[in-house]
Amino acid sequence: MRYSALTQRIAGDGAAAWQIHDRALQLREQGVDVLLLSIGDPDFDTPQPIVQAAIASLLAGETHYPEVRGSRGLRDSIARRHRQRSGQVVDAEHVIVFPGAQCAVYSVAQCLLDPGDEVIVAEPMYVTYEGVIGACAATVVPVPVRPQNGFRVDPADVAARITAKTRAILLNSPNNPSGASLSLSNWQELAALCIRHDLWLISDEVYSDLLFEGEHISPASLPGMAERTATINSLSKSHAMSGWRVGWVIGPKPMAGHLVNLSLSMLFGIPDFVQNAAQLALDRDLPEVASMREEYRQRRDLVCASLGQCPGLRPIRPDGGMFVMVDVRQTGLSAQRFAERLLEDYGVSVLAGEAFGPSAAGHIRIGLVVDQGKLADACRRIALCAADLLVARRA
Repeated sequence: MRYSALTQRIAGDGAAAWQIHDRALQLREQGVDVLLLSIGDPDFDTPQPIVQAAIASLLAGETHYPEVRGSRGLRDSIARRHRQRSGQVVDAEHVIVFPGAQCAVYSVAQCLLDPGDEVIVAEPMYVTYEGVIGACAATVVPVPVRPQNGFRVDPADVAARITAKTRAILLNSPNNPSGASLSLSNWQELAALCIRHDLWLISDEVYSDLLFEGEHISPASLPGMAERTATINSLSKSHAMSGWRVGWVIGPKPMAGHLVNLSLSMLFGIPDFVQNAAQLALDRDLPEVASMREEYRQRRDLVCASLGQCPGLRPIRPDGGMFVMVDVRQTGLSAQRFAERLLEDYGVSVLAGEAFGPSAAGHIRIGLVVDQGKLADACRRIALCAADLLVARRA
């Protein structure tokens, strides 16, 4: 039987990236001791007040069709939080709630892109961006970055790739997988490009609450950018709510209207009991959230300190996020081969950088998603793998 061309456009290297993670899950099912560092799923439990809010909502019978664009209370809370953190003047009418930031990115792309459009995306890029843009029959135009520059985007490199077909720029700061963030001066240069060439900016800010160095800048707050920026965020990382599927888009009111129409034909909102829990998460200053952020920072420092002196390895210290990229090229293996050997022989699952684009080739992505004891054990195994490979090269 025949399938649509869409099925080919949403496949590719990004979709294949998870094969090593799937293999790690198979080994675990067979009883193999595997430290799973290949997926960005927080290992913390969702804070109890959030859980209790969902339970109370369920017991109150709030299990009917939700408002498609998101409850007014949750949208008010999202807008208020964004105003406080960015200075951008927004209200609930600028906000649409989606089941996770992934769905939000997809929906924004569908409402902005036409077949043949070009979207400039900085490498290394999150593995689903390729499929999202491909689903629109648009084209990804990658912007290479340099590991020696901490994987940070150079606005001049973006400018050099703008053509008559360019419709949007998609940026993720702090970045997944690299943890690199953009400074105010970088954002100002990028904003000037968007205005000069009449481009949309899709700003993926899901790791904004996990920035350890510098200040997070939400580019929609810059002059002339509010009417051309879709800001995407979620509670998955900051509040350990990955399985709750709560994300949102903040954008111009006409964009919000188009997103509602798309949601009507595809999603029809997310459950009220989830939204009520999410509203509490945003409205309450929960100490657990600050504790999780500090723990991620300590885990980052542990990995960088543990692997920084290991022959054959060079960690790239991230500004934020929940991953550390490590250069393994001196071992003589590609990142994919290194990751495969690390899993099969040493019981640690990581993703290979090639899955995120050529700029990350030769690097592995380590997820900071286990406690410090297990993470130290993982670093010991990674160092042993690299040392054994170096010995074999000299033999």
